[in-house]
Amino acid sequence: MPEPRLKNKVALITGAGRGIGAAIAQAFANEGAKVIVSDLDDDRGESVANAIGENSTYQHLDVREEADWQQAMAMIEDRYGQLDVLVNNAGITGFDSEQPQPHDPEHLDLEEWRRVHATNLDGVFLGCKYAIRLMRQSGTGSIINLGSRSGVVGIPRASAYASSKSGVRNHTKSVALYCAEEGLTIRCNVIQPAAVMTPMWEPLLGTGDDRQQRIAEFCADTPLRRFAEPSEVAALALYLATGESLYCTGAEFNIDGGLLAGSGATPKK
Repeated sequence: MPEPRLKNKVALITGAGRGIGAAIAQAFANEGAKVIVSDLDDDRGESVANAIGENSTYQHLDVREEADWQQAMAMIEDRYGQLDVLVNNAGITGFDSEQPQPHDPEHLDLEEWRRVHATNLDGVFLGCKYAIRLMRQSGTGSIINLGSRSGVVGIPRASAYASSKSGVRNHTKSVALYCAEEGLTIRCNVIQPAAVMTPMWEPLLGTGDDRQQRIAEFCADTPLRRFAEPSEVAALALYLATGESLYCTGAEFNIDGGLLAGSGATPKK
């Protein structure tokens, strides 16, 4: 039997209570990692950690709060003495409230703009900041940020989300270059998915008779004509977490069914 690809590694995944984060946590644990499942929703996070089993533990983490990051890193250092992988996965679209507001550049409320950026961009900044400090002790590690196809092209009616993910894309490169300048083998890369079938999409897809029609409409511009599965994103994250990707840093990995290979057309209204 081949040796597990993440044997003796410690990995923290944010927003791991469902969707892509949960899939990444499971994939890492399957390959031998000690996985810290973190989330804002304790019930969901604990459920995922319990399902993974003995190789996993749960840590409450609101990625917007610096104190939460400090507490999480202190726990990891005390319990494990190291952090090898950080996956900055936690994110919101802005359409997660019961009564979503317009998110176009003309009508988007300033507080909504800030709310989306606080999770999607501030959270990534804080994660990178504290991961570097803990990884510096060993001089090596892998930071994996979850960006989006929306951070590469403009999205006219999801402008806060697109802006925040564009920031994640650029900050990834700054982190990668900084760590290299410091002589650290701490790599930082960004995964940029298009549509992935996760609970984040539910407010846009709905549960009515037109759900399948909505799915088809969202995939109409995607050459492969389907949503990705969380497990497919997790497989890419696993590669970036292992020693197989040691020469990859500051790189963008699109997982978009071929969408950005062409015009990168934006969704219709």
